[in-house]
Order: sequence, then C-alpha cells, then structure tokens
Amino acid sequence: MTEETVPLPVTAVTCLEDRAQVERAVTVELVEGVQRLRLGPLTALAVDRTLRAESAAPGTRVLEARLVRTWLPRAPLPPGPEDSALRHRLHALEAEYRVAEQTRARLEARLALLAQLSADLLREVGEGAGVGEIERTRWARELDRVDAERERYGEELRATHSRLRRLDRERSEALLALDRAEEEPAELLAHLELTVEAERPGPAGLTVHHLVPCALWRPSYRATLDGGDLRLESEAVVWQRTGEDWTGARLTFSTARSALATDPPAITEDRLTLRERTDEERRTVEVELREEEVSTLGPGAAVPGLDDGGEVRVLPAPAPATVPSDGRAHRVPLGAFTAPAKTEYACAPELSPLVTQVVRFRNAAGHPLLAGPVELVRGSGFTGRGELRFTAAGADAELSFGSTDGYRVVRETDERQATAALSGRQTTTRTVQLHLSRFSGPEERDEQLVTVRERVPVSEVAAVEVRLRKEECSPAPDSFDAEGIVRWDVPLGPGARRSLTLVYEVSASAKVAGL
Repeated sequence: MTEETVPLPVTAVTCLEDRAQVERAVTVELVEGVQRLRLGPLTALAVDRTLRAESAAPGTRVLEARLVRTWLPRAPLPPGPEDSALRHRLHALEAEYRVAEQTRARLEARLALLAQLSADLLREVGEGAGVGEIERTRWARELDRVDAERERYGEELRATHSRLRRLDRERSEALLALDRAEEEPAELLAHLELTVEAERPGPAGLTVHHLVPCALWRPSYRATLDGGDLRLESEAVVWQRTGEDWTGARLTFSTARSALATDPPAITEDRLTLRERTDEERRTVEVELREEEVSTLGPGAAVPGLDDGGEVRVLPAPAPATVPSDGRAHRVPLGAFTAPAKTEYACAPELSPLVTQVVRFRNAAGHPLLAGPVELVRGSGFTGRGELRFTAAGADAELSFGSTDGYRVVRETDERQATAALSGRQTTTRTVQLHLSRFSGPEERDEQLVTVRERVPVSEVAAVEVRLRKEECSPAPDSFDAEGIVRWDVPLGPGARRSLTLVYEVSASAKVAGL
C-alpha cells in the first residue's frame, strides 16, 4: 500500500438555503492492487456523514473514505489592510532586522578580506626585505589604504551591531504586545484518506461530494426602466465562510431545505367541550374589526428566507464563478430579460397620500422569479430598492418605482350613525372625500391616468351588512371587488384637480355587539 498527497480542488457547488453541497474532482495515477491516497487539504467544516467518494474508471473501487483533521499553526503571511497597526509595525521591524543582518554579514566578510589582504602585504614586506627588494613607498601606501578601509568598515560594523541590538529590543517588545493583544489560534485542516482498489494501473478520475455549513445565498434583482421596456437582471448573492475559496467553480442555486422535515411534529392533545349557550349569548352576536396584512418575502422576517412557491427550484449559473471565503456578499449573475412594461400611477390615500409609479410586466425569464429585493433604476439613475414577489414563469409581476412629487392627495372622512326606532338596527354611514391635484412643469403636455384605491369593510357574519351606495358616489367607481377594494381611474392633465366621493354604510342588527 502506498500513500501520496494529491490536491483536491472544488469544481462545483450547489448552494442551498443555509448550507452548500460541494463537489470535488481529481485525476490520480493508480497502481494495481489496494492503495491508500491522501487528498487535500480541504475545509475542516465538511460534514463527515455526507462524505461520498466514487470513481468512474472501470475496474476501480473506493473501499473506504474518511476525513482526518489536524491542528496546524498558521503560515506566516504579510499583514493585510484589515490587520492591526501593531502587526504592521512588527512586519516592518522584521523586514528592517533582515536588512541589518544582511549588512552585518556583508561587512564582516569585507573585514575578513581586508585582514587577509593586510596579512599578504606584511608577508610580501618580509620576503622583499630578505632578498633586498625595498619598496618602502608602495608598501606604506598599500598598508595605509588597507588600514583606512578596515577602520571605516569596522566603524560601520559597530553601528550595525548597535542597530541590530535596538531592532531586536523593539521586536521583542512588539512580539510581547502582540501576544498580549492578539492570539493567533491554530488552524484546523482536514485531509481525505481514500482506500482504493484498482484492477490495473493507470489514471482514474475520482469525485467527492460532501456538505458544508456557513454558506447561504439569496436572490437579488436589478430593474431598469427605459421608456416602455423594463430590463430585469437576476443575480444570486452568495455568502460563505467555509474556510476555503471556491475558485472557478460551477455554481448551482437551489431552494431545497435539507434541514427541514427531519422530525415529525409533536402531537398535542386538543379537547373539545360542548355546553349550552346562555341566554345572554343567544341574544347578542360578538363581532370585531380585524386588520389583515399580507406578508411578503418568506416568513416575514427582517432577513427573508427563500420563497419558492412551495416547490424546489434549481437555478444554474451560466458561467463558472469565484467566491472567496471571507463572509462577504458576492454577486453571481444568473440571467436577464427585457419585456414590455405598462406604467401606472397608483394611490391608496388611506395608507399614504403619495402617488407612486407602478410598473407591470410579464416574466419572460423562462423560470419562476423568486421573491427578493430589487434595485430600481430609471431615467434619472438609481431611485431606490423595492421588493419582487414570487412570480411564476409567464405570469405578470409588478414593481413600485417610488413616489412622484407632481401629485398631492388630500383625504377627508365623515361618519353618521342612526338607529331604527322599532327594530333597533344600527346603521353607520361613512363618507370619504378625496381631492387630487397635479403640479406640472411648463414642458409637460400629456395627460396621466392615476388609479385610486379605497377600502370598504367586508362582513363575514350575516348579522352585519355592508353596502356600497353607488348612487351617492361621485363619480361612480370603475370597479368594486369581493375584497372590498374600490377603484377609480382618474385622468389628470397638467395642473388639473379632481374630487372623488365614496359612500358606504354598515348596518347591524340590535343583537350585534362590538362595533
């Protein structure tokens, strides 16, 4: 059995709602028989029970696969922009100390050469004097030059030694302060050990799959309104802190929730008790007014989950991408389309006096659009952020591009109550008056259509009746749906004013209480 270490890069990633499925592929040279391979390193966050290794080569079987984790100190790396000033100071002292060490070694080598040269000159003087060759002038000049250079380089060496002692003291102080302020933890690394059996030697491709936590994604969009067309660009925003970068990996984004449906719901006891109603309960009907709000973007949390319409959706990225393991948001393009857009100016005075620009378009992406935030861009540039609800393929969607300053809406309400003398039936008549005004510049000539929506209560009990008095509404509403929404389509020219009147009554029998 032989053992070798082979890199195991990330080749494909399937991002789930709160984790990721990682695929790794490598080609190794195998010998005949059973052998052990060591591959990696890979993230220590890999989930062991999801580890699966297989080989597509005929005659090759993976007998065993396991993860082996070890603690290693971090490699010395230069400080980055996010490191502290103390670490940058220590790095500068280390670099200066290395330069001083090199200078000291160079000066010592130079002085050693000068000492050898002085010894050679003295030997030459002795030999020349013995044979009668006297060159006093040249010998004196050479000896003076060697002594001057030895003195000069010796002074530089003494200054370098003093500098090294100072740098060593400052470096020790910086190291002590760094140990007290910042503890560098050891790094946990993992390697994959495979036991493989091959019938014949040769190359074999291995594929490894496993789950990792600390990774998630959410959809995001960018809508650009240009005249009568809207361009919608889809992106996947990915965060990951798995401990390794996904470099040039094929990314796929899924709405599958692998962490759900692991435990059945707890069964609790629900007791139903029958009893006779009291005389007071038979004489009265308790009712109450209830406000209902439809939540958007998942379960209504501040950071929404994935709203996929109840069915798992899989969205592949069109090109490989790189996602560093830094915990920051990274955008991966998914696609874009351009569709005709219908613009409407809408107002709900009961909720807000502002008139907003609503754009409706058809989903031409070929797949459902998941709920997510939208960056809104129109002629003047970036205008804000909105929300896109889940939209099926080919269905209509709408986006609000914010309010317009050229409109003003004033809402006034009046309420009258009356009680019938014989039956005691209570009737409440509510009158809502809306005043719309348009402020236009001198360059505006066209007429705009403003859609105004008001709400009428909807009764769920037979003892309470709600009736819209259309004969008293001015003008008559264009529509009135089963949810109690009254709609007017009001044309407004430059500088025009219009008034709308809505009248409805709520009548209840004498035994109704709570209104």
